Amino acid sequence: MRIMTLPCDGIGPEIMAATLDVVEAANRKFDLGLTFQEEESGFTSLKNHGITLRDEVLDRARREFDGVILGTQSHMDYPPLAEGGRNVSAGFRIGLDLYANVRPARSREFLPNKAPDMDLVIMREATEGFYPDRNMFRGVGEMMPDPDMALSVRKITRHGSMRICREAFKLAMQRKKKVAAIHKANSFLMTDGLFLECFRTVAKDFPEVETEELIVDAFAALLVRKPQAYDVVVATNFYGDILSDLASELSGSLGLAGSINANAETGLCCAQAQHGSAPDIAGKNVANPSSLILSAAMMLTWLGEQRGVQKLMDAGNAIAVAVDKVLDDPEKRTRDIGGSVNTDAFGRFVAEAVTAG
Repeated sequence: MRIMTLPCDGIGPEIMAATLDVVEAANRKFDLGLTFQEEESGFTSLKNHGITLRDEVLDRARREFDGVILGTQSHMDYPPLAEGGRNVSAGFRIGLDLYANVRPARSREFLPNKAPDMDLVIMREATEGFYPDRNMFRGVGEMMPDPDMALSVRKITRHGSMRICREAFKLAMQRKKKVAAIHKANSFLMTDGLFLECFRTVAKDFPEVETEELIVDAFAALLVRKPQAYDVVVATNFYGDILSDLASELSGSLGLAGSINANAETGLCCAQAQHGSAPDIAGKNVANPSSLILSAAMMLTWLGEQRGVQKLMDAGNAIAVAVDKVLDDPEKRTRDIGGSVNTDAFGRFVAEAVTAG
């Protein structure tokens, strides 16, 4: 199996190196036969190729690779799209049609957290919604008719809503058979109304699954008040983005939040940390690589499930267990969660834990 790696910007190269130490350890232990190839993206690609993400990289990811590990990007600092500043994340999600952004949030009893007993997964649709760079065939969904007026277009489709809801219900069948749909249909009558219509349609195919429909602002409050009440949460792009960050921070830290972008129909999967590029600490070897490591573990597990390859699933689980084992030791934690360990050392500790089993 071939894995494309793109370190990208900020702390991306550092956490990528730590992640690859861990994945290589799993590769050896479970005889996965993984090979890795690095591609340029972000500011490095902009400097060398005039654009932050080349179409040929996406095309190769689609045709030649089994998975992608994507580092962090400094999108806010990119030049305009016309000058080569392409959103790398959106490029992969749209270019490879990776519509399912899977974001688990789980509290750990041995780490400080604000949500004891949280263990949920947010299924976020990632290819449309309120994001202006991915909701038009040509151009973007934001415009300024005059200097004092800005407009934005939101796109919700039946196709996009049906498939993310179906993936949410499929996941719920593997967990506690509960799905909550998040919406604001009291205000967005047509767009969120269509999303809810699709949710209810898919629910008919899964009569065993308990369903709940929650207005987004109410759910944000309930997530703080009783996070343990939720299992699988499905949402459109914008809501899912915000709520998943909230859930991860409540569970302990955004730096501990794994994430994948996937398409069950094509079998493509991209691992990507939930957090940003943290340019203020870039190059200092102090970033917590847990999120990208856990994302890579999720990618291996997902690929194993899709292809029926047990050793891939075993490898993904072993990495997740190893991360928890290392985090359980206060002497091996990174600075953001109260320790003093550097990025590369944390990666080595997790790799050693994987190897030791």
